[in-house]
Amino acid sequence: MSEPRVLYRRVLLKLSGEALMGELDYGIDPAVIKRIAAEVSEVRKLGVEVAIVIGGGNIFRGAGLAGAGMDRVTGDYMGMLATVMNALALQDALESLNEYARVMSAIQIHDVCEDYIRRRAVRHLEKGRIVVLAAGTGNPFFTTDTAASLRAIEIGADVLMKATKVGGVYDSDPKKNSTASLYDTVSFDKVLIDKLNVMDATAVVMCRDNHLPLRVFDMTQKHSLVRAMTDENVGTLVTA
Repeated sequence: MSEPRVLYRRVLLKLSGEALMGELDYGIDPAVIKRIAAEVSEVRKLGVEVAIVIGGGNIFRGAGLAGAGMDRVTGDYMGMLATVMNALALQDALESLNEYARVMSAIQIHDVCEDYIRRRAVRHLEKGRIVVLAAGTGNPFFTTDTAASLRAIEIGADVLMKATKVGGVYDSDPKKNSTASLYDTVSFDKVLIDKLNVMDATAVVMCRDNHLPLRVFDMTQKHSLVRAMTDENVGTLVTA
């Protein structure tokens, strides 16, 4: 049986912190993180170079507490630390599968991970290592969606893979509207004008202006990441 045709050489996967919770109310579901690690490992074995930007909403969401009165900058830095915790957990899950993984942080935490340096990150990818990028951009007021767009552009990714809990991009919220229609493809401008809430506007504009395609897909379905590497019909492709 022939190997499937792989669509991409290098990808950046954006994972939300909530994706690690599974059915839990808080924290990391061991079964979920093991499944995600297994799928990332399978993709790497297809010859795809994989970088991952991970959020921290399962542990701490700075913007939420800022709305309740906490200083926004303090809250955002706490959120960055939460992403480092998730990144270390994912690294451990990958290494349990005998994968080589490196955590690189936008803020300096030398005792637990490397500093993010673009050329070093690219070198890790070229050597077949999975790179987990933590702490967002290292700046308050910027989301991990924006960090994902920035890092994908910096490392020369072929596509930004946005993992969600729905099938892709819909014309309205599928959780509120049972008749919402799923787009196969949609333009960045339509996403912005219609406020389709794919990612925050800054992230979408960065993708658009740097000609970086964005694929939105449902990560809760088993093997969805692997299928997204080989099947153009998985989820929604957002392009210019």
